[in-house]
Amino acid sequence: MRGAIRVEPDPPMTPEQRIEAFRAFVTKSPDDAFARYSLAMALRTAGRGDDAAAEFEEIRRRRPEYVPTYHMLGQTLETLGRDSQAARAYEDGIAQATRLNDMHARSELEQALEAVRARGAAR
Repeated sequence: MRGAIRVEPDPPMTPEQRIEAFRAFVTKSPDDAFARYSLAMALRTAGRGDDAAAEFEEIRRRRPEYVPTYHMLGQTLETLGRDSQAARAYEDGIAQATRLNDMHARSELEQALEAVRARGAAR
């Protein structure tokens, strides 16, 4: 095709580049739950569970009504072997979902809590 401009796609971002991009969003808007949640998920995906848990905790502190945080925080804590803290995150999420009348999230959190409790009883 004559006169056409060919644009090469950018190479995919590395996990660290993704983390830094989300960190920049969080710096600009520290109370933006979605930006911080995205950062926490990128940290979790990169195997940085402690850092991810800290970001999920920060969301919980700043925006306690952001219910997805509780489920991911609980899962992250479970991965880190911190089941009692995971159970507490699920319990707090159930309470928040109930306050917001989010029965779907409540049901998922109840199932997660039941699973972590059952695993603890089996030990």
